[in-house]
Amino acid sequence: MTNVHKPLISQFLNILIVLLPLTISAQNKFSMSDAFSKRAALSPANLKQLQWIPGTATFTHVLGGNMVAVNAPDLKADTIFLLPKINDGLAALGAPSLPSLPNLTWMEDGNLWFHTEKEIFTYSPGKGLSRKNWHPAEAENVDISDKTFFAAYTMGDDLWVNMGGKELGVAKSEGDGIVYGKSVHRDEFGIFKGTFWSPSGRYLAFYRMDESMVTKYPIYVLDSMPAAVREVRYPYAGTTSHHVTVGIFDTQTARTIYLKTGEPAEQYLTNVSWTPDDKFVLIAVVNRAQDHLWFNQYDASTGAFVKTIFEESSDKWVEPEKPAVFVPGSNEQFLWQSERDGFNHLYLCNLNGKVLRQISKGAMPVTAFYGFDTKGENCFYQIADETGMNRYVISSNLKTGVLTRLSQEEGAHHALVNSTGEWALDVFANAATPRLIYLSRWADPAKREIVFGAKNPLEGFSLGLTRISTIPSKGGMQLNTRMILPPDFDSKKQYPVLVYLYGGTHAQLVNNTWLAGAELWMHHMAQEGYIIFTVDGRGSANRGFAFESAIHRRVGDVEIEDQLAGIEYLKAQTFVDPARIGVFGWSYGGFMTTSLMTRPESKDVFKCGVAGGPVIDWRMYEIMYTERYLDTPQENPEGYTKNSLYQYVDNLAGRLLMIHGTSDDVVLWQHSLRYIRECVRRGKQIDYFAYPEHLHNVMGKDRIHLFEKIEQFFNENLRDAALGTRP
Repeated sequence: MTNVHKPLISQFLNILIVLLPLTISAQNKFSMSDAFSKRAALSPANLKQLQWIPGTATFTHVLGGNMVAVNAPDLKADTIFLLPKINDGLAALGAPSLPSLPNLTWMEDGNLWFHTEKEIFTYSPGKGLSRKNWHPAEAENVDISDKTFFAAYTMGDDLWVNMGGKELGVAKSEGDGIVYGKSVHRDEFGIFKGTFWSPSGRYLAFYRMDESMVTKYPIYVLDSMPAAVREVRYPYAGTTSHHVTVGIFDTQTARTIYLKTGEPAEQYLTNVSWTPDDKFVLIAVVNRAQDHLWFNQYDASTGAFVKTIFEESSDKWVEPEKPAVFVPGSNEQFLWQSERDGFNHLYLCNLNGKVLRQISKGAMPVTAFYGFDTKGENCFYQIADETGMNRYVISSNLKTGVLTRLSQEEGAHHALVNSTGEWALDVFANAATPRLIYLSRWADPAKREIVFGAKNPLEGFSLGLTRISTIPSKGGMQLNTRMILPPDFDSKKQYPVLVYLYGGTHAQLVNNTWLAGAELWMHHMAQEGYIIFTVDGRGSANRGFAFESAIHRRVGDVEIEDQLAGIEYLKAQTFVDPARIGVFGWSYGGFMTTSLMTRPESKDVFKCGVAGGPVIDWRMYEIMYTERYLDTPQENPEGYTKNSLYQYVDNLAGRLLMIHGTSDDVVLWQHSLRYIRECVRRGKQIDYFAYPEHLHNVMGKDRIHLFEKIEQFFNENLRDAALGTRP
């Protein structure tokens, strides 16, 4: 072991001079291909596998293929050469060696565990390597208990568990459309998996989804002759939805029971959690209308419904996204996240349904929860400020309510707190700071040490000025905007503008983090002579429920209004060419691009646009998302009719490029194909490009092809005219 950390600290202190606002220079450009293929090299460096050793004041990270352990009080660092020891252990077990350190996780006993392609190991500094479990290499949705190292996984639509080498079939699909152990409800409500280990690792809760009654949709597989069809189940808004139940598997008895979640079958079972004693399962049950939530308690041994702990309702929607998190040492008290007062906040509750304390308050929503100290006295979380632009880390005492902010400077702070709650690593960035990691004591957060600093990865490249500002919305709120100017910007010239947007919920494009949240391809386009402009309008995230729910039952309306407010702002700038404004967005942004190119409110505003994976008619989009914001087509026919974009084809005046992946199972290919058909029927010319067998996003090496096509389109239709010069 060698002490390597203090020299690193002095090295990083010396680079702070480069962490200044980016300035205009006439240096190198990067290509559109570079923006994607060299993305890692052009992104700020970070400490890899940064984590605390439980119960200690020591944090570790991986550097140069080795693990570095740092003692927080004196910053003494030691290098731990783990890889040779791990590989020696693997060789003794007849397992293949590893070329580099795997992703390692510290356990409470001071040992480490890791997961290879099909095996689970622990490593003890004293005892060496031990194989704990395995699963088939082709297994999917692998979920490992960090207590027992039992592995749950799916094979096809069946659910399996491997317990220390003993493989058991938990549930076998009864037929087409019956699915076990996978994510349900189209990944809405924060759902991203289908299995949930109990705290002890003895029990496994799992989803059973019956979608046999849901409409089938064909996805074409091109390499067979003739082309074959792969069918997916897709629940259109207003049609029949799938039915979900929750099973409990006991690994000791191999017995399975199902929770009695009751009727109606078309409801959403969300945010599954366990009580710490393994006795009860808690589920946020949401009705199909998504305006009422019952937070229910079920007996894990019998499946019986115990009680409704509390209810929430709204005249717009309720959307639980985070499960209950129990206070250490208590089987009764838990934290619950809710927007019941208009902003997402933490509430300390008990199983009797009593709110013991509202932990966070005000117009500053909680954006991440980090956990508790081991005594259960304090909790730690991240908030957005009133502007939505900055993120701060907070400690709250559960009994007194006393709040402590870890740091004060504007930007994005993310914390890793040690288990005792004494120390925190504050990972910080803002628009001009690539990344700094501070070490702080919660008892004295103003006194901190820099333990890492990333150099500007774009140093030497020509970047224009990024301007962050706000503009007024007709809805009364200030809207955050970002404008990227060309590196050789001349205020006497007029430039084409590319408006990039999303416009829907759960997204925020402008924030006070590195490059103000902009992507590298935007800076490449600025290098090519464009102004890149984005506004986060009503409907976007982290500004409170009223701001986000302004779209309810009329998606597209206020979003267009706010984008047009951005256009008014742009046209007031003398360096903007009002005749050369284009727009680009994907998914909801594709819906917005097509809307802005054709709806009467914005007719002739944009010279051209690119709509990727666009929703064209919300009647053809999935139940869970669409009905939250629009209700059903039967309940809100006006809302669906107004925002079906086929009817506005005659208004298309500029050039529109529509792009779609042919295997898109989120926004179905049907949307844009029908739009093309309508354009042909009405004699309207449209540019179109399909990416064969790509899903909702064009990924991998083909993403370079996608953005080079987008760039070529805007160059031909927006940029390549003589730049205007104002008198």
